[in-house]
Amino acid sequence: MNPIKVAIVDDYEVVVQGVAAMLRAYEEHIRVVEMAVNAAVRESVDIALYDSYANPQGDAAEVRRLSRNASVSKVVVYSWNLHRSLIDAALGNGAHGYIAKGLPASELVSALRSIHRGEQAVHLDGRASRVVAGDWPGREEGLTQRESEVLALITQGLSNVEVAEHAGLSINSVKTYIRSCYRRIGVSTRSQAVLWGVDHGFVPDRGRFTD
Repeated sequence: MNPIKVAIVDDYEVVVQGVAAMLRAYEEHIRVVEMAVNAAVRESVDIALYDSYANPQGDAAEVRRLSRNASVSKVVVYSWNLHRSLIDAALGNGAHGYIAKGLPASELVSALRSIHRGEQAVHLDGRASRVVAGDWPGREEGLTQRESEVLALITQGLSNVEVAEHAGLSINSVKTYIRSCYRRIGVSTRSQAVLWGVDHGFVPDRGRFTD
């Protein structure tokens, strides 16, 4: 069987490269043919893997646009947000599959193959929260992926309410992540955090798609 052709979609190159590195050992099954950081997916692919890091969730317009892209056969959302209502909304929005972001590489590959074959659409795992995989801005400075994502959204200028909507978190969780970010990076104000984010790669590597 030929490898499944995959495009990885996210605004941050470090995130895209991290997912590609996870898949590199499985090239007989999965071949990453495009890493869509600076533009929409252009090469014909079997799956566009939409990484939700600092992006709108699967129920938003970005996924709908991907699903309408003639170059994309199937869209799969790759996310930490595993609420059933959000998963159902993403699938109703045009996504063909939904995968927990914490799955180890071997299970991510199995999930992509299953979705490609038209079998199981949703792939979650109770162990997922304990798995650390991929890469993200600020990892070397000790930020968790969730802390990094919240800081990335703050760096983009979003309010706490907007961060909560984008990241699929409660407002109290956003505030908790902000406090822990401040402690880790040694700042005490939002403006200091934004400046730190700008200096440490938290500005997106591309703008969002537009209609």
